[in-house]
Amino acid sequence: MATKDVSLNKKIWQFFWRSWAIQDSWNYERQMNLGFLYGMAPTLDRCYPDESDPVQLERKKDAYRRHMAFYNCTPQTSAFVLGLSASMEEEYAEDPKSLNPDTINAMKTALMGPLSGIGDSFFQGTIRVIAFGLGVQLAQQGSLMGPILAMVISAIPSILITWFAAKIGYQGGHQYLEKLQSGNMMDKVMYVCGIVGLMSVGGMIATLIGSTTPATFSDGTLVIQDILDSIMPNMIPLALTGVMYWLVKKGVKTGWLLIICIVGGILLNVLGILA
Repeated sequence: MATKDVSLNKKIWQFFWRSWAIQDSWNYERQMNLGFLYGMAPTLDRCYPDESDPVQLERKKDAYRRHMAFYNCTPQTSAFVLGLSASMEEEYAEDPKSLNPDTINAMKTALMGPLSGIGDSFFQGTIRVIAFGLGVQLAQQGSLMGPILAMVISAIPSILITWFAAKIGYQGGHQYLEKLQSGNMMDKVMYVCGIVGLMSVGGMIATLIGSTTPATFSDGTLVIQDILDSIMPNMIPLALTGVMYWLVKKGVKTGWLLIICIVGGILLNVLGILA
């Protein structure tokens, strides 16, 4: 079955722009499925252009239903899945016997986990933390470059990776994925991303939580804060973060966490324990 000819660059840009809108129709039942279908729609329309043909029309409906399945993945890495799915749909449209259509959804399901792990660790756990950590520090000093720098640092990696992910996925992403999965390379990449993300969070705790103790003993000659700093700098911010993390893991609701922070902070300040 012939498909409408479209340039490679146009296809890649379609995957690029539509992957950015993949969460616009997020829902609790199937999450990003409508956004993924939106990204696939131009490809499916090109594969089955003649809706007056009952065979093409039915196969087009089947393809639309196929991409209504559950989907959830990092938007930037979803461009890779969009490109790979589009190439598989084109192959199936050209020769239905060459490919089992169930393989397309199986491929999407197999990619969601690892690509989400890499994408969330890199973009949300690393790039965003670094970008807005630098931005907040500049903004606290009254610099307009704070929010600008945060957006630029966040945008550049996202734009580059989304575009190249779409291109690699469409031009033969399954080959690259096999190489990445061979030799536990995928596990190594996710492990490194996790380490970098934790380092960034640790830096944020040390720089942005400014809690100290004014407590002293022996008429001011023994300063508790100096003792704590000699053991480990920024011990109090780390301890407070640990307490909040413990409460979150215990299932304490956000409203109660805010109340604990506000009331606890005021009370500890009045008692002279924290400053």
